[in-house]
Amino acid sequence: MIYTTQRGESFDLEKDFSSPERHILQKLFIWKDMAASVEEFRLKKQAALQKGWGDSGPIQASRNLESITRDFEAQVALRVRAVKPGQG
Repeated sequence: MIYTTQRGESFDLEKDFSSPERHILQKLFIWKDMAASVEEFRLKKQAALQKGWGDSGPIQASRNLESITRDFEAQVALRVRAVKPGQG
């Protein structure tokens, strides 16, 4: 799967990320749509990096992972701003 950020950076999720990073990205794809704030998303990202893959221990985020998660944060911020009080 190819993922292209809002800034135009493209990543091949199969080739550009390690297995542990892909596992974390799977979690973060979900959290970008569920997080109530950018701060909550960042906390979930840090928790996933600390836990690792199958409790393997901490994973160091690569430049590619950081780039995609910055894009996710921007999407969370846009979504949170778009939701008006009383709309859920």
